[in-house]
Amino acid sequence: MTSPLIDQLTGQHGYPVVTPDGLDAFLARETTLALFLSEDPKRYPESNDVAVILPQLAAAFAGRFEPAVVARELEPLFKQRYDIAVWPCLVFLRNGRFLGKISKVRDWSDYLERIPAILDSEPKHNPGVGIPVVDASPGKVQAQEQPHA
Repeated sequence: MTSPLIDQLTGQHGYPVVTPDGLDAFLARETTLALFLSEDPKRYPESNDVAVILPQLAAAFAGRFEPAVVARELEPLFKQRYDIAVWPCLVFLRNGRFLGKISKVRDWSDYLERIPAILDSEPKHNPGVGIPVVDASPGKVQAQEQPHA
């Protein structure tokens, strides 16, 4: 399920759609991406709001990232890979590596504050990737995420 506002992102604005067939090649490109994950706009009407906001963000941060729409069939993979718990979500990647994410609709000032911090950050491990490691020593109760080897 999509919506006319989400369809405008690809039809009117020309944003690419990330599909299963082109996923690896698309993510391997040397660029910074803002991937839009909408889930079902009927269940998450804020997705339509983000579809209106995304072109404004692309203009405000001209040249700093390339917007793209993630095909619905890829959203379960991205949900797991980037630990997405709240929809809609913008996931920022540089050269295929995770920078950060912004879920839900935000105030414009929040976008203007959070996006530069994300874009200026170093890539991190994907938040949904890792094996929980628990220190079982007496007095230790913290769990840490360790990247896959």
